Amino acid sequence: MPLFAQVLGQDAFAQLPAPVCALHSVQQRQTFAGRARIHRGTHALVLLLALLALLSRLPRSGEVAVEVDFLADAHGERWHRRFDGMPMHSRLWRHGDSLREHLGAVRFEFSLQADAQSLYWQATRVWAFGMIRLPARWFRQMRCREHADGGRYGFLVDVQLPLVGPFIRYEGWLEPR
Repeated sequence: MPLFAQVLGQDAFAQLPAPVCALHSVQQRQTFAGRARIHRGTHALVLLLALLALLSRLPRSGEVAVEVDFLADAHGERWHRRFDGMPMHSRLWRHGDSLREHLGAVRFEFSLQADAQSLYWQATRVWAFGMIRLPARWFRQMRCREHADGGRYGFLVDVQLPLVGPFIRYEGWLEPR
């Protein structure tokens, strides 16, 4: 059973828009490609935080080509994203009824909510360096949404942080390659 079906439950997974369901049904390996608009914040701490999450090589802003390799195995999924050729890698796995993602020195735990239009990710716990738990309230303004975009898979990630303001926002679409 696909990772996201395990976390959401089969009934909730089945109600997702077809492009979202298809992307999260990868059994072994598949590549998706598309376009995204990126904007990183300008606060002095943004670069330091981007270094921790291995996001510092992403373009600061603009519209770019995106390619994502999804690799599924018995332990979860690996996502190898490339924004304008710049890498962003993460590992995702199920933890109880939550989804965990390891991105650089940061580990997130997400609650997933699904309906017929979208899949929403809400950060419920965050750790730095695998052991330093960060206050969940710092991530309340983190919005992640997956949806259908003209028959394609659409995504929006918008992270605002206390004291820092806008950290990173990227949105766009993908389709199977």
